[in-house]
Amino acid sequence: MAVKKSAAKKVAKTVKSTKKVASSTKKATTKKSAPKKTNKRRVVKMDSAPKENVVRVIPLGGVEQVGQNMTMIEYGDSICIVDIGFQFTDVESNPGVDYIIPDTTYLEARKKKIKGVFITHGHLDHIGGIPYVLPKIGNPAIYTRRLTGVYIKKRQEEFPHVPTINLKEIETNSRFKIADNFYVRFFNVTHTIPDSMGVIFETPLGNVVFTGDLKVDHNDGIPLESEQKVFGEVGRKGNNLALLADSTNADVPGFSLSERAVHVNIEKILGGIKGRIIMGTFASLLERMIFVIQIAEKLGRKVVIDGRSMVTAIGIAQELGFLKTKKGTLISVDEIEDYPDDKILVLATGAQGDKYAALMRMATGQHRKIKLRKGDTVILSSSVIPGNEKSVQKLKDGLARNGASVLHYRVLDVHASGHANQDELKWIHEQIKPRFLIPVHGNHQFLRSHQEVGVSAGIPEENVIVPDNGSIIEFYDGGKKYRVLKDKAVSSAIMVDALGTGAVQDVVIKDRQQLAQEGIFVIITAVDAKTGKIRKSPDIISRGFVYLKESQDLLKTARSITRKTIEESAKKMNPLNFDHLKSDIKEKVGRLLKQKTAKRPIVLPVIIEV
Repeated sequence: MAVKKSAAKKVAKTVKSTKKVASSTKKATTKKSAPKKTNKRRVVKMDSAPKENVVRVIPLGGVEQVGQNMTMIEYGDSICIVDIGFQFTDVESNPGVDYIIPDTTYLEARKKKIKGVFITHGHLDHIGGIPYVLPKIGNPAIYTRRLTGVYIKKRQEEFPHVPTINLKEIETNSRFKIADNFYVRFFNVTHTIPDSMGVIFETPLGNVVFTGDLKVDHNDGIPLESEQKVFGEVGRKGNNLALLADSTNADVPGFSLSERAVHVNIEKILGGIKGRIIMGTFASLLERMIFVIQIAEKLGRKVVIDGRSMVTAIGIAQELGFLKTKKGTLISVDEIEDYPDDKILVLATGAQGDKYAALMRMATGQHRKIKLRKGDTVILSSSVIPGNEKSVQKLKDGLARNGASVLHYRVLDVHASGHANQDELKWIHEQIKPRFLIPVHGNHQFLRSHQEVGVSAGIPEENVIVPDNGSIIEFYDGGKKYRVLKDKAVSSAIMVDALGTGAVQDVVIKDRQQLAQEGIFVIITAVDAKTGKIRKSPDIISRGFVYLKESQDLLKTARSITRKTIEESAKKMNPLNFDHLKSDIKEKVGRLLKQKTAKRPIVLPVIIEV
């Protein structure tokens, strides 16, 4: 009886451990993914440094994907970094992974040379990687504008275990010295969040200009005077060695819809709606949310802010004076039934169909306070992020099923991108007049489209450098020439689980993928440690592989192979080598399962010594 209890405890412990492996644990970790076998990268030697009178530019992320934006410039003994963002990842490719951040191996080996981090604006694809990256590179000072700084500090509150950041607030009229013959200054750009800026590094070889994310504010394709003044000044000062510009919309022709045009359309739409208005948008579109609140106040509507990220954004806008409202304009969700329907406007998160966001909870009837009904109008003031089409359609269906009318950007102009289209980019290039163009911020195809725009703006094709993550670009000969080194500065991206630190090996992600796609097959056997005899028929646990009640023949064969393998090993080995035995069972049973089902579940043999 004691033997059975002991065995049962070991089985329970093993199964519990197995479940831990199978779950997407929330324990926060980071990991480096293995280099692709088809495109193996040689990582630059850690003692390698640019030669004298050479400016080195290295995109560490954001040029093979949308997000993960991070670029560095190196001159002499000084390194400056522009943005530290992350990329959201899909569950199917990387189960249990929340974000992907750039590989900072190059910077970690040179942390003493880092003079500062310059953040262009407050979106997560430009600030999201800060808590993970900054401690690894020596916690250098961060230079940015006021609103962006507040966003960064708010996010840092979620990471109490990391060192306190050294945040320095600057304005676009700032200019200061980094090192001898190396200066930095800034300029205003138009984006979907206030306080967005570009960065200019002044070197003896010329200026390296970073636009950050931007668009051009215009009237019917004619840039506003404010835009002409800013970019005209950047161009007039001349000697612009290289331009690193946003490529996100480089394959979209013409000029983008201006945010002012969207505001005009939204105001007309809101003024014509009689019932409750529920507007879903990105919490990052701060200017639009501020405008909607102002219009709602003008129309005599009370505004409910629903969703944590949106509440945080509006709170920051109020704190910094970007949003000023009359007392009573903003009400809580608990007060929504205290007012007539035509006096209510709800700003809600979840326009991408996020499962737990406010809009989806309304669409599924699970929202604790807001129950949709006929007469409600839902405005989705955002585009559909690629990959979210199904979830957004599910959201629309749920909203309509509950009686709401649904308006979105394909029906009316209620959304504008924050990124410049082709004609805007061409105009920017013509104003700045760089000798070289380095397209950044986007997938490779976006960068190639940006290359064509640059050529159409008069930049010689041979002077357009389309990089990969980790490409080491060096300008030399007084800024007349460039070269791209054969070696790379990065070998991989880094995957992040939740909020912590540590390392998880690539095998963990592979196991998660295998568990999700093929399942797990556990074989539990009690073996007499002295004789090698099996005490009873092996027990089998299967999750996500086959339905056991309908697979008795397969289970019988698996038990037989396990029993035979143990018995044969007992004859050859005395005492038994249990590690070798587990490996043998795993291989043979795995081969059987592949032959019979064409699947490769994780086979986990458990041998209990009794």
